[in-house]
Amino acid sequence: MRLWEANHSYYCSESNFYSRDPHTKWDMWSSFVEEFGNSDLDYNLVFRWDWYEGDDWGAGEYNGDDYYRNGRLLMFFIMQRKGIFACHEISVCRADEPSVITFLKPRLAYLRDLWAPLDSAAGIPVHTVGGDDVG
Repeated sequence: MRLWEANHSYYCSESNFYSRDPHTKWDMWSSFVEEFGNSDLDYNLVFRWDWYEGDDWGAGEYNGDDYYRNGRLLMFFIMQRKGIFACHEISVCRADEPSVITFLKPRLAYLRDLWAPLDSAAGIPVHTVGGDDVG
């Protein structure tokens, strides 16, 4: 699956309920990653991303050119130390996907590490969700 094909089951708000500050917009991926590429994973916890293409999402249709910026990548952060929620909207093209994946993979690994103790927790009851056992 390509990142622009992912369809998350629920949306995430681009704004912070407790702040009037708008979300931050970036004209291109390279500018965003220059600023956040080496950001501390604790202080800038990425918990979600959404890559949108098409007019339904306020982005252009793909025209066959992988360098045509027809995508909107939303990157959602929690700045844990200060309790700040932030959304960054980045104008992306399909050619940016390998770099986006490179950025996201260590953040996914970090999230897995945060939740790893749950995997080994003893005595966790099994719950049923939609008829399927979970736990």
